[in-house]
Amino acid sequence: MEEPIPRKPPSDVDPRVLLAAERTLLSWTRTGLALMGFGFVVARFGWFLREMAAMGEVTPDPDGSRASLWMGTTLIALGIGVLIGSTFRYRRYHRALTRGDLTLPGSGMGTTLALILALLGLIMLASFLNMGLLR
Repeated sequence: MEEPIPRKPPSDVDPRVLLAAERTLLSWTRTGLALMGFGFVVARFGWFLREMAAMGEVTPDPDGSRASLWMGTTLIALGIGVLIGSTFRYRRYHRALTRGDLTLPGSGMGTTLALILALLGLIMLASFLNMGLLR
């Protein structure tokens, strides 16, 4: 039977590196929470439009409230995905550090998030233009 590969004890790892990884996790956590909060605001924007239409401020647009609910729900789901993904990413990196592997995690998660948010922003802009909110 093969002997297991000995792991470096965590005391051999520079604590600054572990703390930097934890700060990164906390940054991702703030990003996920902000996405979820903003998603809630966007989802409630449809309610605001319906109230304004009831007061006669704007013409009613049934597609506007559905679009804001869809976009808000997407942002909330994206926030949840960021929280889950960042947790797995942190655990993987922490395990690698305690084993003595100093391989840095890739930039895929941040890049993917930025591209999804840019696409969602374009959809929101098109939706606002379609509703006549940006005249």
